[in-house]
Amino acid sequence: MATRIQAETLPNIFPAFPERDDFNIHASMNPAKEVGGDFYDFFLIDDTHLGLVMADVSGKGVPAALFMMVSKILIQNIAMMGNSPAEVLRFVNNQLCMDNHEDMFVTVWYGCLDLETGVLEAANAGHEYPILKYPDGRFELIKDKHGLVIGAMEGAKYRSYELQMEPGSKLFLYTDGVPEATNANNELFGTDRLVQALREKETGTPKEILAQVDSVVKDFVKDAPQFDDLTMLCIEYIGPGN
Repeated sequence: MATRIQAETLPNIFPAFPERDDFNIHASMNPAKEVGGDFYDFFLIDDTHLGLVMADVSGKGVPAALFMMVSKILIQNIAMMGNSPAEVLRFVNNQLCMDNHEDMFVTVWYGCLDLETGVLEAANAGHEYPILKYPDGRFELIKDKHGLVIGAMEGAKYRSYELQMEPGSKLFLYTDGVPEATNANNELFGTDRLVQALREKETGTPKEILAQVDSVVKDFVKDAPQFDDLTMLCIEYIGPGN
């Protein structure tokens, strides 16, 4: 029941916005236990701005799932007010620090995509690097500047940055459960294998790209137990009128 409740709090009906033809998005979350601390989210702030979230709560099981729920609601509520990514992370951090008696924290990447111009404004609170493919390029890590994880210290500052997504660009977001997936020989899947897996399917749809990464990770891990949640999101920016 807990697994089902948690899954139903995340956007899980695809295509997510069948009436929109200016972007295509797909996401998945496979918890290591019955419930997990990873979460993704995406939501229209208004007709021309799309919020994107990828996050990972410290710990596992029910405590992480509860902290995840609170974090998810706070992020979306503050983002829907039109705040910049840096402001969203700052406010959520201060809120979570107020009553965080269990000393839990969450890494968060939050971005706001302007669907008319393709400008992506984002901020990173200790999360994994996003991976971006421009229309005429290949998937590459974007080594953005990290702020402090959310919930660790009240008053922490965050900085927004911008990326220009041209029509045909694709953005891949994930949690550390993907590069840290481990096989029976204690080898990590790693970021290099992740980027290579993305490149092998870079002309595919977001759904096909996620299926490719999931397949490559499972083939690498084989029968070794899954120690961490595997959460991924991919968006293709198509642009208005394309």
